[in-house]
Amino acid sequence: MTAAEWPGAPCAVDAMFCANLLHIAPWAACAGLMAGSARHLRASGLLVVYGPFIVDGLPTAPSNLAFDAGLRSRDPAWGLRRLDDVRALAGQTGLRLSESIEMPANNLCVIFEAAAGRHSNPGH
Repeated sequence: MTAAEWPGAPCAVDAMFCANLLHIAPWAACAGLMAGSARHLRASGLLVVYGPFIVDGLPTAPSNLAFDAGLRSRDPAWGLRRLDDVRALAGQTGLRLSESIEMPANNLCVIFEAAAGRHSNPGH
């Protein structure tokens, strides 16, 4: 999942969904997800990411802080991601944060949109 190119994936899709990955994978997996999504999403296509995040300016639930500490104790490359860091990385690939929706159990559903007018995966 750390690769920006995904052999065998459809050339252009309208939407992608990723659940509970970013906190149990190294940061390079987030970079691969964003780059690969940007490569395969059609203009205005959506990447929907579900899971726990740390949101600057908002208190993090004690259960999420404990979860983060437990993840990092098992693997220092794991842990809850700051939404601002994920948004910045997505922006570098041409994806923009469209919406962030609070979900049960202190999770978020974060929606990124591919730039309108872009050409998805011109190599295919």
